This record gives sequence, structure tokens and C-alpha cells, in this order.
Amino acid sequence: MTKTKLKLGPIADDKPFRITVELPAPLHRDLTEYGRLLAEGGAPVEPATLIVPMLERFVATDRGSAKAKRR
Repeated sequence: MTKTKLKLGPIADDKPFRITVELPAPLHRDLTEYGRLLAEGGAPVEPATLIVPMLERFVATDRGSAKAKRR
């Protein structure tokens, strides 16, 4: 079996769960601005709401992951 190079390491459990994280202030500001831009003049999208779709997009576009799925 060939070792696949992914952006993330192994995940022990795939059950959904709630986590709490501390974001660096610059990242929080970037997420806040991104949420403002995403809203296109409407109510800004909260930074916490952006995290799951961003992570899903990251995983979906990870070339190592896509390569492994094709095998």
C-alpha cells in the first residue's frame, strides 16, 4: 500500500462533535471580512458559520485526497 501525502494527518473518530477553538486575531478579522464580502451587501455571515464550509472545500480540493480516492 502506497502512503498518500495529505494536507492533514489521520483522524481518529469521524462522528460529528462540537469543538471550541481559539482563532488568532488576524484570522478572525480575515473571516469577518470574508463573511462581509460573501453577504454581498446583506447581513454579514458570522465567522463561525464559515468554518465548516471552508474545511469541506479544503478537503474536497486536496489533491492528495482526490488521488487516494481514485485508487
